[in-house]
Amino acid sequence: MHDEKTLVSGCAKGDRAMQKALYDQYAARMLTVCMRYSKSREDAEDILQEAFVKVFNKIDSFRKESSLGYWIKRIVINTALNYHRKSVYLYPHFDIDDMHQLGDDEVLVSDYNYRDLLKLLQTLPQGCQVIFNLYAVEGYKHKEIAELLNISEGTSKSQYARAKSLIKEMITETGEVKHG
Repeated sequence: MHDEKTLVSGCAKGDRAMQKALYDQYAARMLTVCMRYSKSREDAEDILQEAFVKVFNKIDSFRKESSLGYWIKRIVINTALNYHRKSVYLYPHFDIDDMHQLGDDEVLVSDYNYRDLLKLLQTLPQGCQVIFNLYAVEGYKHKEIAELLNISEGTSKSQYARAKSLIKEMITETGEVKHG
């Protein structure tokens, strides 16, 4: 395992061995991120490959203001968003004011294992899936999501509320919480 400085320097010079080392070091973690934004493993792998091409092309712009892993993750997320940008808008959007209150009871997902949660997320409509991941998993604010996706803040909030509602429905329909 190489340190960040060696990886960045080698990749910036086009060293194939360093590119492979960087890919080997980060690909598994980044595939996990891609899976959260995809409907299938094949889509996730496509996103991952496209993201790493961008990483290698932009590696000389890495400023060391954050960790290399965080920088790569941002590229992966942006690539996933771009990959699905058109399909995000194919699903109906609702204004947050038109949504019924979900109540104070939050969706209980702590007892679900990662694979069960991933399957649940992958069944959400694309818009809900993307916004749920950006807000609940990645920690973006609705204002940031709105700017990223070129949608209104209200649309981001309503898609998140819809995602939570759909997740709650799916959990309720199964009648059980799956344990990992």
